[in-house]
Amino acid sequence: MFWPDTISKKLGVQYPVIQAPMFGVSTVQMVAAAAKADCLGSLALADLSADQSVELIRKTKKITDQPFAVNIFVHHIPEMTDDLKEKFVKTRQFLEQFAREHTIEVELPELEAININTCHEQVDAIIEENCKILSFTFGNLDGQSIQKLKENGVTLIGTCTSVNEALQLEKSGIDIICVQGIEAGGHRGSFEAEPVPQIGGLSLLSQVYDHVNVPLIYAGGIYGAKTLKAVKDLGAQGFQVGNLLLASQESALQPFEKERLKKVKEEEIILTKSFSGRYARGIKNQFIETVENSEYILPYPYQNKLTNALRKAAKSLQNPEFVSIWLGQSIHPYSELSTEEILRNLIKECEK
Repeated sequence: MFWPDTISKKLGVQYPVIQAPMFGVSTVQMVAAAAKADCLGSLALADLSADQSVELIRKTKKITDQPFAVNIFVHHIPEMTDDLKEKFVKTRQFLEQFAREHTIEVELPELEAININTCHEQVDAIIEENCKILSFTFGNLDGQSIQKLKENGVTLIGTCTSVNEALQLEKSGIDIICVQGIEAGGHRGSFEAEPVPQIGGLSLLSQVYDHVNVPLIYAGGIYGAKTLKAVKDLGAQGFQVGNLLLASQESALQPFEKERLKKVKEEEIILTKSFSGRYARGIKNQFIETVENSEYILPYPYQNKLTNALRKAAKSLQNPEFVSIWLGQSIHPYSELSTEEILRNLIKECEK
């Protein structure tokens, strides 16, 4: 049998293939389409409020009765000091001026208008909505939340980008660990915002496999049977794909963003913290080139909240130079088929 069944049995799916939670790209329709392919869909809830999370969970349950994971951020929230307040004002002014110089008229939020949510309300909402699979990134859940979730029969999937992070997750009783290689698109799932571990995915996976005893999902660079088989041989029992689905029918990316994907070159795919204050992998553009090594980057999540309106304005103008298009290092044709077809084709290719 090609597919390991430990994770698929735990998660209640036929194939241990997981649609990556990509906030801003994956949709409730993508989650349902992944479920139709007998894989695990992941509903990206990021750091939304409890009410917003409940709304998305209920929308998803209306269109699929299959298991799916919900995914949240468990990041540290930095204290708002006087120095940080001052830096926020300067960064806001700079970004508004920079946008105007490029014909983007946008008013970025004042500090008082920014809502910062912790994950604790989300955890309660997830339990109340009877979700049974929770994945998380940017750190580890606190002991009380882990206990509460386990008492309610929730399977927990934590993300690691180093052996040390994997050991911390295992020690705290996390059921499954998702090993995220440096080649993965989007945000690094590291516990600390910086410095982020720079270890390559294959090296990391084989070392984590040697150090922990819980089942492993691998994320980063899987785009076909050869890459999936390679990580299976190194001990992965689950396979998370995101890059493969970026241009799918259910993706929230707009046509101009999907076109940009198809022209991407190897040297344009970089790690940047310019948009969010946390390192993420995506396509280099004018915004990144200007902001990346400047003094105008706030710690996450403040930079992310501040640039959100700018990214939305740029998207409405179809301006790829001011939007964050996240993708991994494995360049491929970026199929526009449905998520279900893309995943079924991957499964068939693996089983040949």
